[in-house]
Amino acid sequence: MHPLQPVITSPVGLERALADRDALIQMCLYALDRARSGGVVERLEEGLAAIGVQALRPDGERFDPAWHEAGGALPTEDPALDGVVAETEVTGFADHDRLLRAPIVIVYAKKTP
Repeated sequence: MHPLQPVITSPVGLERALADRDALIQMCLYALDRARSGGVVERLEEGLAAIGVQALRPDGERFDPAWHEAGGALPTEDPALDGVVAETEVTGFADHDRLLRAPIVIVYAKKTP
């Protein structure tokens, strides 16, 4: 075995590998928030997706407070749109089924007379 190759056959080695993975994911999210190039953003998102971390942009989906954070409301007269995500302001991320960061969204809300 190469001296720099990580040993993940023991519980301690696995724990360290998972902690390192989490740290790298957090660094990628930090970089994504500051990236100015669409190409860099795309490449970082592709790399994260390859290890199971998905970008969450729930436009058009029903608002779910367990997975989304409301950042505002957009009035609508269409009752079918009430409670539907109109736009994602800040992209969220999930690591498989674990929410890392909720997307901040604008939600359609029934216009009051």
